[in-house]
Amino acid sequence: MTDAPIEGFTAVVPAGGVGSRLWPLSRPERPKFLLDLLGTGSTLLQSTLERLGALTDDVIIVTGAAHADAVLAQSPGLTAHHVLAEPSPRDSMAAIALAAAVVEQRHGPRIIGSFAADHVIRDSQKFTQAVRTAIAPAQAGYLVTIGITPTEPSTAFGYIELGVEQSPGVLHVKAFTEKPDAATAKAMLAQGGYAWNAGMFVVRTDILLEHLSTLQPTIEEGVRRIAAAWDGPDRDAVLAEVWPTLTRIAIDHALAEPVAAQGGVAVVPADFDWHDVGDFDSLAELLSPDSDGVTRVGCGGEVKAIGSDGVVAVGATRKLAVVGLDNVVVVETEDALLVVSRAKAQLVKDAATPASDPVM
Repeated sequence: MTDAPIEGFTAVVPAGGVGSRLWPLSRPERPKFLLDLLGTGSTLLQSTLERLGALTDDVIIVTGAAHADAVLAQSPGLTAHHVLAEPSPRDSMAAIALAAAVVEQRHGPRIIGSFAADHVIRDSQKFTQAVRTAIAPAQAGYLVTIGITPTEPSTAFGYIELGVEQSPGVLHVKAFTEKPDAATAKAMLAQGGYAWNAGMFVVRTDILLEHLSTLQPTIEEGVRRIAAAWDGPDRDAVLAEVWPTLTRIAIDHALAEPVAAQGGVAVVPADFDWHDVGDFDSLAELLSPDSDGVTRVGCGGEVKAIGSDGVVAVGATRKLAVVGLDNVVVVETEDALLVVSRAKAQLVKDAATPASDPVM
């Protein structure tokens, strides 16, 4: 398989969301894709762009207007031409549809691939192989998704029900399933024939917009209007008029589920190491402890664990001691302190309320 960039392929990077389960690190003004959560020296966005560099040199990032400057600052080689700034959040379907319409306005119909800015993929070669495998069925008119081989009965992800083989490495999709409860997830894993839905899609722009014209005509008509004005003097006026009218809906509900029911979705099953870093428990799984058993990220102060196993310390600047508590994460920022058990990490979102973390 060639390592050359894919001709006529544009990578779309939706960079949105607050990451409220990673408060106080992730905030509305400083979302998780702009953070170096793993202490590698690269933010999640930078790692995503580096990974995509093996596939294409044509990248479009869709992000909130408030983050456009920060995104550009973290994206060497990209200019404002490559960043589509949304005036307000309208969920993933509007963001991806806008990118598809702008790409088609600039280049004519071509294949795009949508890959979130805040995922961790540690096997770039398997990732690029999966994307390359998705190109042929996308060219043939399918909406193609990349499904991750499950390693456990997780309730944190949606699932893809796999159908018959369409071509080597490509299967039809029977259906998409919402995040299941624990018993259902366990049964699905035991039965086999399911993949995690990682929210990665590869599709021709004309196919995506054609489906939207039937399923979500308000979005299709709106993004075409915006795209026609995007590179001209009327962009701001058209955005202000049209963007708030677009239906707020995820691509899974707007497109993937109904098109799968029509037989129009294919999946490339892949077994690379993939994480969406949804909370501090999943973050802790990606980190390695030091010789004393404590896992540290960006800590400037001394950290001790006494009678405590599985301690994770993030950003600690003062002397920190954890005594008699196992599997806890301690996060310190300049204005907040969080102590959470890994088992209850999903509840952190309840701390990230406007009362406790006002948006400036």
